Amino acid sequence: MRQFAISLLKVSQRQFVQIPKFNFSKKVVNVPTMGDSITEGDVKELQKKVGDYVNQDDVIALIETDKVTIDIRCADSGVITQMFASDGAKVEVGKPFYEIDTSAAKPAGSVGSQETKKEEKKEQKQQEVKQEQKQETSAGQKSSPAASTKPAEKKTVAPSVTNPTQRTERREPMSRMRQRIAQRLKDAQNTYALLTTFQECDMSAVMEARETMQKDFQKKYNVKLGFNSFFVKAAVKQLQEQPIVNAVIDGNDIVYRNYIDISMAVATPTGLMVPVLRNCERLSFADIEKTLIDLAEKGRQGKISADDMVGGTFTISNGGVFGSLMGTPIINAPQSAILGMHAIINRPVVRNDQIVARPMMYLALTYDHRILDGKDAATFLKKLATSIEDPRRILLDV
Repeated sequence: MRQFAISLLKVSQRQFVQIPKFNFSKKVVNVPTMGDSITEGDVKELQKKVGDYVNQDDVIALIETDKVTIDIRCADSGVITQMFASDGAKVEVGKPFYEIDTSAAKPAGSVGSQETKKEEKKEQKQQEVKQEQKQETSAGQKSSPAASTKPAEKKTVAPSVTNPTQRTERREPMSRMRQRIAQRLKDAQNTYALLTTFQECDMSAVMEARETMQKDFQKKYNVKLGFNSFFVKAAVKQLQEQPIVNAVIDGNDIVYRNYIDISMAVATPTGLMVPVLRNCERLSFADIEKTLIDLAEKGRQGKISADDMVGGTFTISNGGVFGSLMGTPIINAPQSAILGMHAIINRPVVRNDQIVARPMMYLALTYDHRILDGKDAATFLKKLATSIEDPRRILLDV
């Protein structure tokens, strides 16, 4: 009986040992939510590969959607054991993206090893240079005295000749964002009854106000006073006086908004983006300037999110920063109007029956003629220009 118990215990131990071990430290990370209405994207760049150790909040990859380019960051530290997508691949929200082993230890001296590799490369280059110098010296000593006295003959290298008549083409796929921009612009042309009205504007008063108050403004608010804040305030004033310009058609209804969210067109390395300034009716000049600087910086860094561009009741586009003298902007759907600013040019104008030079800007207002009559659009633009020509009207609300 005792012998039987001992043999049974050995069998049970052997069976226990043979039970496979599961590594619960490995976890599969799915493609995260990238914003409202965004369900998929393209892997623009994988910044980490299988076998790399990553720290928490490190950027694993860049995913480009039809609205923004999003950084995919690590939620945990560990070693990447598997990637479920490659560069250029299409990924869907909620699907597996990569696998990480969170129990893996961080390689010791990872920073030092990189510096050591750099030093080794420098030493290797120095040794190669020394070796070449030795070979040149030994070759010179072996050469005959007669040969050494002769000047070295210069070898003429024939320049590479390219055929000037050669014509080539290069094809590359459009980015998701470029495709989306193209689709939205064409949809606006197909849906809206677009019409543009123009107005010239004397910028003398605004330029004088900026020059006079710039130091005090910057000292108090730690931000420069620009032109855009004047146009935002003037637009807010007119949108409140003419709420139809801030409205939009929805089916057989007209939707009026009691808030003013102005979209500001920003050129970024990946394309045109239109982030939104929320509740502009509550913003001061300093608030507008600070928000615009933050949005511009985010645009340059590619960090404008989908939430930054959602909404908007009116758009301002400043093509003047690129030297554009005049243009007809396209409405940013679903809105009813867009204001186009252009370059400031000194031009001769008549003031008090005298021809004088003034810094002039052409303003353009493209509007949806289905909801706005020509009278509404022309009145809106004329009064906006009047407020810019005399900024006291903005402050006094007259």
